[in-house]
Amino acid sequence: MEHNQSYWREKTKIPQFESLRYDAESEIVIVGGGITGIVTGYMLAQEGKQVTILEADDLYSGTTGYTTAKLTAQHGLIYDEYIQHFNTDIAKTHYEACMDAITFVKETAKAHKIDCHLTEQDAYIYTKEKKNIQKLKKEYEAYQKLGITGELTDAIPLAFDVEKALVMKNQYQYHPLQFLNGLLEVFLEKGGKVYTNTPVDTVEEGSEPVVVTKNGLKVTCKKIVSASHWPVYDGMGFYFTRLYQDRSYVVAAKPKATYPGGMYINADTPSRSVRSMDTEEHGTLLLIGGESHRTGEGHPEERYYKELTDFAAYLGTETPLYMWSAQDIVTLDNLPYIGYISKGKDNIFVATGYRKWGMTSSIVAGLEISSLISSGISRYKNIYQPSRFQADPDVGSLTKNVMEVAKEFVIGKLEQPYEYVPHLKPGEATKVRTNGLLLGVYKDETGEIHQVDTTCTHMKCEVNWNSAESSWDCPCHGSRFTGTGEVIEGPAKKPLKKLDHGLNS
Repeated sequence: MEHNQSYWREKTKIPQFESLRYDAESEIVIVGGGITGIVTGYMLAQEGKQVTILEADDLYSGTTGYTTAKLTAQHGLIYDEYIQHFNTDIAKTHYEACMDAITFVKETAKAHKIDCHLTEQDAYIYTKEKKNIQKLKKEYEAYQKLGITGELTDAIPLAFDVEKALVMKNQYQYHPLQFLNGLLEVFLEKGGKVYTNTPVDTVEEGSEPVVVTKNGLKVTCKKIVSASHWPVYDGMGFYFTRLYQDRSYVVAAKPKATYPGGMYINADTPSRSVRSMDTEEHGTLLLIGGESHRTGEGHPEERYYKELTDFAAYLGTETPLYMWSAQDIVTLDNLPYIGYISKGKDNIFVATGYRKWGMTSSIVAGLEISSLISSGISRYKNIYQPSRFQADPDVGSLTKNVMEVAKEFVIGKLEQPYEYVPHLKPGEATKVRTNGLLLGVYKDETGEIHQVDTTCTHMKCEVNWNSAESSWDCPCHGSRFTGTGEVIEGPAKKPLKKLDHGLNS
């Protein structure tokens, strides 16, 4: 089975647009055609703003198209953490923001008659380990403090025993791309413009900032929104020191028995996530996710798919029909960065760091940024403002993140090559060292050998080969490149250097 075959993308008619071919002007430019960009554009277009969305690839080609699409405020064991690290008010505001996102989907889908398979579900966090029972009890206490409807239980509807579970009521799941197609239709009717396959290189600041594309075209505007997963422009926010990227995996398989309903995630390691979805082709499928690890680190990626496939079999499913992975960004304090890109810059906005819960956080970002642009007022008490800095836990997290990057930088430069080139099969890659230089060697499906410098073009760390997704991945900041070196995901903007010397096939 082909990896990174997302059901959402394969079975959805994704709108196609032309790339930008000339310099332009727009009141607002949004960089990124995923859920954050489209929700923000929809909100602003509804207010009569002139909005242009620039997407580097096709629409929904990033994390939006590779999600599990749980529309829930239950983001793991976070509320006790937020109360301890911040305060009760911030924790409660975050919960209310997530519930606002759910309400937005419900009301918008109804208003525009969008069929996005929106269904109400109970959301469960469970543990099969006695050592984690106390964590669930502490989280339940946080629910009570914040007024969250939930309860502790000793069982879940799935057919296996647990030590303890915590349920949150009135949560939802849906088909995200069908919902976005509905929003996009309204956006275009309101005069919004979309250009795809238009990667952005940088931003020129000023009273009328300019978005500069990789081919040198310029779009002059009043406001810019970076909704591109990793910030398309740093703006002195030093995001490369305050963010890191994780990969996680999903398999979709048909259950052999009737699914009892509900959305599930464990509190144990390794992570496990379960939800259902109804399809025309296969009936009910289960989406089973987890096995997260820092991008560019960990075991050969096929291992993660195998672990999830084994868990799917444990749940009583047939052979998986789809497998895919996604990349998620995590902030230092586990709360998203949404707002002005840095202090003193009131016409450039950023949204990032959703910590694997982008279905609600991305909508929260659209609601928050559209409010900031329209009125200058934060809907959510500025709790997501990227310039925030909480001494606990940010100092420790910053140090840990910097040390992790430093470790990967040193290890990458000293590592030994993997194997000898003649062993490669089409679609495989390896590293070899020649004249003291590490080369990445990739054999394409035609058998042609491609050589690249394995130094990431972002901050000079060494990339590693991801065999499951056929990409070179950077463990420092999560940049990803094709086998031949082209950029798949940032923060890197330049391809790996191609080398025409050193090896023969």
